[in-house]
Amino acid sequence: MPKSKRDKKISLTKTAKKGLESKQKLIEELRKCVDTYRNLFIFSVENMRNNKLKDIRTAWKHSRFFFGKNKVMIVALGKGQTDEYKDNLHKVSKYLRGEVGVLFTNKTKDEVQEYFNHFKETDYARAGNQAQMDVTLEEGPLEQFPHSMEPQLRQQGLPTALKKGVVTLLKAYDVCKEGDVLTPEQARLLKLFAIEMADFKVQIKCMWNSETGEFDSLAGEEEPVEEKEDEDDDDAE
Repeated sequence: MPKSKRDKKISLTKTAKKGLESKQKLIEELRKCVDTYRNLFIFSVENMRNNKLKDIRTAWKHSRFFFGKNKVMIVALGKGQTDEYKDNLHKVSKYLRGEVGVLFTNKTKDEVQEYFNHFKETDYARAGNQAQMDVTLEEGPLEQFPHSMEPQLRQQGLPTALKKGVVTLLKAYDVCKEGDVLTPEQARLLKLFAIEMADFKVQIKCMWNSETGEFDSLAGEEEPVEEKEDEDDDDAE
């Protein structure tokens, strides 16, 4: 009689080892960058979009980006003065909270701030984002949509019908009001009507210089309060 697959024993040691090796590799990479690059910056991202971050990486091929795995990066840099990899790096670690990343570069503070202060790209808002304006669809034909789209538009709550094969809005429809927290249906409608209202932006939070060990808070805010983190985000390095 064949052995039941449910009786198969799975060793967890290999899985744990693989995860440990991945974290150790990230720690080594981060410390190597600390030794290689002149400046380290912590940046936060508003309205995160992987494709936009990829564009920045492409433009900054001369530098290194690490995004996610905050707990591991804190271990690499040091949580306090007693375990920091180099002087004052524990101050950097305090900013590794939430959706932030690390930039290693030989560019100056002015060059980095100049680039990111002017980098802003508009994209479609997602559910949970706040509406930036009132959006009302006027009654009448929606000729940008093929007739096959009519059922889908109706499913999103639009009062539509086919008139002589043309998708038609039977009455004016309010998609959202400024300040609304967008629902999935509202976000889908805004995308269908090509209305963008989410800005992808990067803010530089702080800087550390490897030559002097000098730390500088750049966000115009008080030092962040240390708090307990949940599971790490995926590393997008």
